[in-house]
Amino acid sequence: MSGTENVRRRRSVIAASVAAGVLLAGGGGVYLATTASGDGTGAGAAAKAADAAGPPTPLRLEGGSGDATGGGDTRGGPGIAPGEPDPGGGPNGTVYTAKGPLPQGPSSAAVHRPEGLVTSAEVTRLAEALGISGSPSLVGEVWTIRPEKDGSGARLDVARKAPGNWTYSWYDGGPAGDACLKGRACPPPGESKPAPGGTPLSEAAAKAAAAPVLKALGQDDAKVTATGVVNGSVRVVNADPVVGGLPTYGWSTGLHIARDGRAVAGSGTLKEPAEGAVYPVIGASKALAALNEDAKGTGPIGVGHCPTAPPAVDGNGRPEDARTGGTPAPGHVEPTPPCQTIVDRAAPDQVPVTAAVFGLAARDVDGERLLVPSWLFTADPADGAPYTVVRTAVAPEYLVPPSKPSPEPTPPPGDGTQTARVVESVRVQGDGRELAVTFWGGVCSTYTVKADEQPDRVTVRIVEKTDPDRVCIMIAKDFTKTVTLKSPLGDRPVVDAASGEAVPRR
Repeated sequence: MSGTENVRRRRSVIAASVAAGVLLAGGGGVYLATTASGDGTGAGAAAKAADAAGPPTPLRLEGGSGDATGGGDTRGGPGIAPGEPDPGGGPNGTVYTAKGPLPQGPSSAAVHRPEGLVTSAEVTRLAEALGISGSPSLVGEVWTIRPEKDGSGARLDVARKAPGNWTYSWYDGGPAGDACLKGRACPPPGESKPAPGGTPLSEAAAKAAAAPVLKALGQDDAKVTATGVVNGSVRVVNADPVVGGLPTYGWSTGLHIARDGRAVAGSGTLKEPAEGAVYPVIGASKALAALNEDAKGTGPIGVGHCPTAPPAVDGNGRPEDARTGGTPAPGHVEPTPPCQTIVDRAAPDQVPVTAAVFGLAARDVDGERLLVPSWLFTADPADGAPYTVVRTAVAPEYLVPPSKPSPEPTPPPGDGTQTARVVESVRVQGDGRELAVTFWGGVCSTYTVKADEQPDRVTVRIVEKTDPDRVCIMIAKDFTKTVTLKSPLGDRPVVDAASGEAVPRR
């Protein structure tokens, strides 16, 4: 049987019962498995369509062929959320060890990709759930509902193109200081800014307050957490939706719930991704082995070589043979012991894996954000809180090997220009022509903001310039830089040149 025929056969034979995940119960090593039965729809229908179309196109994952991702996913590819551990550990790496048998999972699964356009009715449904009145208007490629008159109140922006990235916030339209830029929700008109502190809603109450919004998004079956608190009194609700019957990672909805149960900020996606091509997938054991291969250490860093011991001398300062104590023979060279630093001798970090769930993780594929079949492992280190580590489950033969980076030409002296940073938020100041743009950057770089004005939008770009001869520590901080427009911003949306998405106003 040829390789192509074998792949088709594996894709067409979908297991009637799919082991979606396992959880370690108690300390007895018993695993509980959840299953999803096939009924000829969903993955089965997609498999038949894939059979008719032939083998699926190999995926070119940005950032590697299947590398691990720990913590939250960030825009622009796999990464590590602030405060989350590096899944690769330190210089000596990490070894993830399953505390019990791991599931095989399904034999194949579909990627899911954004398709279509967001409609006015879909935006209106979300707005009503958030308590926003008014009808959405299309400004360029962004649906928007914004305050009238003095610009105070609630604002909702939704990208028209799927998956319909949306942002929602309250703002007062005037100078609000650094507090609003750094995440505090600005109050609606007529209300004073909430004082710092206070007791936030309970987790249960915050989840209940978020439920109508999640239902409007079609995410009422999402996995919901509400452990975070910002500003001392605003409860953060995060929801990871279920897509195609599978849990997701990196595709979450976030809502900030005030003490009165009102949503004061939020973001997410409005349109559920559609099922795409079906790929053969590997089981959790193989995925964990690949994860450990990815998590190997980089070796000692910051040490050029071991210190060399001074040559042995006798009491008169003449060279001495360390073996005999006498004068060394002509041409004799003392043997050098192998160089081992403390880092070399340290063992890799050992981290138990207490759960393995088959799901979908957000990955950048050829410049497009997709949900890719993946294994979601729960790592539970002895000295820290549990965290999720993700490994792509698509069979290796259907992943394009990462290409070796081509040598880049040496920039001319003084040319330290970098690619643009992603814009976090923007605030309109003064007469409406001045934009205060907030973003994260490095402490050793200098930044300028450029604005490209069009009749239907204003595109902002952050230009970073570094000194290529300067040694700098890798520390990030938030910056706010201003740029002056030729005419007042008015109703035009602000678009980030780096991501192509609408920038939330603060």
